[in-house]
Amino acid sequence: MTRLQELLTAKQFLVLDGAMGTMLMDDGLTQGAAPEEWNVTQPAKVRQIHEAYIASGSDVILTNSFGGTSFRLKLHKMQDRVYEFNKAAAEVARQAADAADRPVLVAGSIGPSGELLQPMGNMSYEQAVAAFAEQARGLSDGGADLLWVETMSDINEVRAAVEGAKSVSDLPVVATMSFD
Repeated sequence: MTRLQELLTAKQFLVLDGAMGTMLMDDGLTQGAAPEEWNVTQPAKVRQIHEAYIASGSDVILTNSFGGTSFRLKLHKMQDRVYEFNKAAAEVARQAADAADRPVLVAGSIGPSGELLQPMGNMSYEQAVAAFAEQARGLSDGGADLLWVETMSDINEVRAAVEGAKSVSDLPVVATMSFD
């Protein structure tokens, strides 16, 4: 039984955390900077945010990795640090979860690539799968309990993210979507 199954069996519902990016901005992250870099440069601040959500009752905390694909990190010329940033994101969240006085799950946040899939855009399905796999590997290796694909509006991008995640990890995957 996975940690997710154990917690779902023990509780009627699970409480998730809230926004990470706005909390980081309140703590000094500048507009336009890569929040994922703080997993390496400011891990104590990221951990404090996780701890605050745990203290407020969150059963599941999402890693600071929403924009952690090579496509998003390329905007900051950091596309070569995908694994490092995502592994660190999971490690920081894992530290906060393990310090809690009750079971808390770490969900590896996988957000949209910011690119359009072919034929509407330039990103091939295979490129998307590879990018999401790279991110998922870091999150899994860093200690995530599950992977959380979130706020994508293209079902094919969701499929690519789930396929990429499943190609490198046996962790459970939750997928949520957003529609305009």
